[in-house]
Parts: sequence; C-alpha cells; structure tokens
Amino acid sequence: MTDLTPKIALEEHFMHPDFVDYWATTEINISPGLFDKARGALEDFGDHRLAAMDAAGIDFSVLSLAGPGVQVEPDAAIAIRRAKACNDFLAEKMRDQPRFGGLAHLPMQDPAAASDELERCMGELGYHGAMINGATNGAYLDEDQFSPFWERAEALGAPIYIHPANPVDMPGMYRDHSELYGPVWSWTVETANHALRLIFGGVFDRFPKAKLVLGHMGETLPYQLWRFDSRWKICNAKDRRLELPPSDYMKRNLWVTSSGVFSDEPLKCALAALGEDRVLFSVDHPFEQAQLATEWIENADITAETRNKVCKGNAMALLGLE
Repeated sequence: MTDLTPKIALEEHFMHPDFVDYWATTEINISPGLFDKARGALEDFGDHRLAAMDAAGIDFSVLSLAGPGVQVEPDAAIAIRRAKACNDFLAEKMRDQPRFGGLAHLPMQDPAAASDELERCMGELGYHGAMINGATNGAYLDEDQFSPFWERAEALGAPIYIHPANPVDMPGMYRDHSELYGPVWSWTVETANHALRLIFGGVFDRFPKAKLVLGHMGETLPYQLWRFDSRWKICNAKDRRLELPPSDYMKRNLWVTSSGVFSDEPLKCALAALGEDRVLFSVDHPFEQAQLATEWIENADITAETRNKVCKGNAMALLGLE
C-alpha cells in the first residue's frame, strides 16, 4: 500500500516480564493455544514492532501495559512499587526509541500515590496520560476516594484511558455462555458501564476539564446518546443530579479510539455522535493486525480531511504532541 496517511496509534500494548502473572488472569477469556502466542509480540520493542508500524504508516505508537496489571493486586504497597517499576521500564524504551510514547500504569489502590505517579510520569518521564484496566479490586473510578486523582488528572490535562477487564463478579447472564465472557461482549459491557458510572456519578460536573478515553469505538456508547438523555429524565435516580444531559458529557469529556473495531458503520456513528475531533485511530497491537486496521481506515468512506484528523490530528491535539 502506497501513500499511506500518517498515523498515531493510541492503544498498542507491551508486556513487562514481571507482570505476566497478572496478565495470565485473562487466559480464561481466550481460546486455548492462542493466549501464549501474543507474549512474544508484547515483549518486542524492536524490529518486528517497528516493521508493523512502518507497514501501517504509524509514525508514533502510544504503548500501554497489557492488563490487568496491578489493578488486580490486593496489596497496595506492592501495587505502588510494581507500577513505578513498570513505568520506569517503559520510559527507558521510550528514550531508546522516539517513535514510542506511553500511558502510565497506576496503583489505584492508593489514589494519592496514583496521582503522584501520574504527575511523575507526565512531568519527568514524558508520558501522555494513563491507562487503567477496569475496576481496581472492585473499586470504580466514580467513587469519592478517587476525587483527588481526578483533580490531579484534570490539572495535568492527562487523558485517562479506561481499558476493558473482567467484571468484579460473574453475572448470571453469562452462565453457560463462556463465549460471551471476555472480548466478545462482557468486556464491552463492563467498560461502558464504568464510563457511565463516571458520567452519572457527576465526576465531570466536579471536574469539567477531565479527559476520558475509551477504545473499541467507544464501547457502543455513541450509539445510545439519545436514549441516555431520554431515559435519564424518567429513571429512579434518587438524589443524583447532573448539570447537563448525559450526552453533553460524552461530547465534552470523551474521546474514543478505533482499537479492535475496523468497520465503517461504528466509525460513522462515533463521528456523527461525538464530533470529528473525538475519534482517533488505534490498532490494539498485538491483539489485532495493523495491516487490517490500515487497509480499513485508508479505504473508509470518509473525507480525506476527516481521515487525517482520525489518523493523526486528533491524537496530536489530545496528547499535546508537536
């Protein structure tokens, strides 16, 4: 493929050798025999990763640890120590290869420590935000304990990317349907619900400049904006109040990436629902193929101007890149 549109990719994963055991907790979601094949690609920071980027026209990859990482660590002190080590590890890779950026890995068991680590990563190590892999030992980011974290993230202008993870418990709706538990469906439901907790919990009223990022074309949320507004008016919200309709927060505080969703229909929905400045290209390396993502976006039924925004311009604006 020639004359590729220059790209920045925002959800591209790596593995730290000390985090393999955490990652192994997601093995139940993947077909036997396929799980271990990704490890080599995750641990590669050299020729193979760069060749895949070149073939896709990706100038810059923003790397993040393949989850769940310390989000499932029960000991806060261990989580703090390991998150710092992971961030130092990736920072070294970023120094060695200027085509790599990073999303910080944070010990949300201790919101104050997570806030300090986010500031260290962005201020000292050159990171571009953070990725949080679902709930942390059952705690979601709308809970009051995380208000100091959101205050710091807002002050830093740090995008916070919520990545899918297994739910806190196993809902009965997945009983006898293991195929629905994981990337086919439950990860979407869990992550979308996490984002909705932030919106309906008033996080973006308290922190109106906070930046939330979701992968997989917004985990189906752009499709439902009208209904969120309509049903919010009649639901049993008890004492909850919002300053704006729910859809307004999504248009103001939410960005979505194309990671793992290479189809025109959801792309057009996200662009129409959220605006052309809110949709960004991603692959989800190595769990999706950069070639497939590239062939799709280069031929998507959108204008050249919109393609340039999605592929690179919007990421530059969100991440503050030059």
